[in-house]
Amino acid sequence: MAPSITYRSTRGGATGLSFEQAVFEGLAPDGGLMVPETVPDVSKVYKSWSKLKFHELAFEVASLYCSTDEVPAEDLRGLMQRSYKTFDHDEVVPSIKVNDLWVMELFHGPTFAFKDVALQALGNLYEYFLKRNGKRLTVLGATSGDTGGAAIYGMRGKENVDCFILFPEGRVSHIQQQQMTSVLDDNVHCVAIKGTFDDCQDIVKELFADLDFKKQYGLGAVNSINWARIMFQITYYFSTYFKLFPGLDGEISFSVPTGNFGDILAGYYAKRMGLPIKNLIVATNSNDILHRFFTQGKYDKYPVKQTMSPSMDIGISSNFERYLYDLFDHDATRLSKAMQDFKTTGKLHVEGEELKRAQKDFVSACATEKHQADTIRQYQDKFNYTLCPHTACGTSAAEQLR
Repeated sequence: MAPSITYRSTRGGATGLSFEQAVFEGLAPDGGLMVPETVPDVSKVYKSWSKLKFHELAFEVASLYCSTDEVPAEDLRGLMQRSYKTFDHDEVVPSIKVNDLWVMELFHGPTFAFKDVALQALGNLYEYFLKRNGKRLTVLGATSGDTGGAAIYGMRGKENVDCFILFPEGRVSHIQQQQMTSVLDDNVHCVAIKGTFDDCQDIVKELFADLDFKKQYGLGAVNSINWARIMFQITYYFSTYFKLFPGLDGEISFSVPTGNFGDILAGYYAKRMGLPIKNLIVATNSNDILHRFFTQGKYDKYPVKQTMSPSMDIGISSNFERYLYDLFDHDATRLSKAMQDFKTTGKLHVEGEELKRAQKDFVSACATEKHQADTIRQYQDKFNYTLCPHTACGTSAAEQLR
């Protein structure tokens, strides 16, 4: 049995929380994000997972972050098996070789979004805890497009759950808006906001920061501010490695379309756990706050530009705080001040050895609208493979950094 892992806020205001508490907390009372107090080392055992099915691998990963005292092993196995029955591919997340790159196909879930991998499981996890505790939950989330549909399909019809999703009017794709607004389950509610994704996210964060309101209505998070979202996404970094390196004898690199920093953060945790990852490439669109950080050390907020890859049209990457917590050597006081200053000034800078360290953890590239269009055209014409604009960002970044 793995030792029980506890959770703490990146800003130091909460420590020693159980997995269940961390999941229901969402945003910590001090405005920070929940992180595990230790990261399990699987460097000596991960190879034994190489032949597992996806839901079995998901169980192995999740069981390291959630003790059997909270969720018995058989219950957790059942939750994972049920979560991935909704996918239309036997591998759940297959990888396809296109030219000399492999494309991780994360669109085989019920809403065709990569977030289905985490949100199908999170919906079942919420329902499991709520049934056991006899409580009711109000799920609140902001979306730039794909989170909304995935969250709704993960929460629809769940017992003791009401789901409210905020999206920026006119800034999500037509099909994404249809996915969200055509679900008629009584527990699902969509709210259009005049503004950008950042405006939606600000409303969500303000409501979570109102502790009396949060307690009264039992607020829970589906955005990647919820630790469970990151945990469930770790699985496909391992499964993809096993697919590409059946001999378990090489290093792998991932180029990840990045907006809110949740997807690539899961890869970062997989690397910290012991998966042999060589490079993690932060692929941004023209909303390039993360690219500017990893190249110049400047995390400065700019106005959000509307692009053809709307799920990445984000000016502030919420999950980045989890990485900064590590970069600042778990100095919660320093991080809290830095984030408060950032809220006031829109600027956060690092330099010297800290910047060099960040550049060892991640490399980055920016895929402009032209980069995306050219990449989509090239892969269609030369390889008969259709890339969505978000995937084109990741592909372009990998090509730029060859």
